[in-house]
Amino acid sequence: MIQVTAFKWVPPFAQGSVRDLRVRWALEEAGLGYDDALIGFEDQATAAYRARQPFGQVPAYSDGKVEMFESGAIVLWIAQSSDRLMPADDAGRAMVMTWLFAAMNSIEPFVAELATIDLFNADKDWARARRPEVEAFVRKRLGDLQTALGDRQWFANDRFSAADILMTHVLRDLRHTDIVADYPALADYVARAEARPAFKRALADQLKPFKAAETKNPGLVGGAA
Repeated sequence: MIQVTAFKWVPPFAQGSVRDLRVRWALEEAGLGYDDALIGFEDQATAAYRARQPFGQVPAYSDGKVEMFESGAIVLWIAQSSDRLMPADDAGRAMVMTWLFAAMNSIEPFVAELATIDLFNADKDWARARRPEVEAFVRKRLGDLQTALGDRQWFANDRFSAADILMTHVLRDLRHTDIVADYPALADYVARAEARPAFKRALADQLKPFKAAETKNPGLVGGAA
């Protein structure tokens, strides 16, 4: 059985952003069942978990054949065995891999820097000074991205693929802002992806333990550990 590690709980701002969502979504699209192995923050530094994920993050993945970490690599692994996520022809597969890495390398670092400023450092002088430049660069990349999408629905050969899982997840990390709304084609693209039943199931499954933990301990809702 496939197993994916995930957190028992994260603060509200991180819910729907933790990267096990990418893997859950890929598995749902591929029609593959899995178990989620929930860990707490106290488990991240243990020798047992670091043997599976050297940086103490989630997700870690195992399927009886391989053990992996890094969400992008895991999604790519799943995609290679599913024609729903990766076409069979070489040219099609190459384009999926190209856009998958574009999401992680050309878009995500700048989105992540902005999110780090806004969510963790907004009250710091250096962050206030740095933010306009970071936002400007994010907007430049989103402009380039929207141009590349053009009138297509999906990035790789206008067919939903693993690349769209990664790209959508990256763009969702701007949802604490109104930036994506300024790029109508990208906003529509994210909405299309989020409307997919597989995404809805994956998101619900990620949120389920968070909501259970908050029901059990209402103090968590405010972000207290």
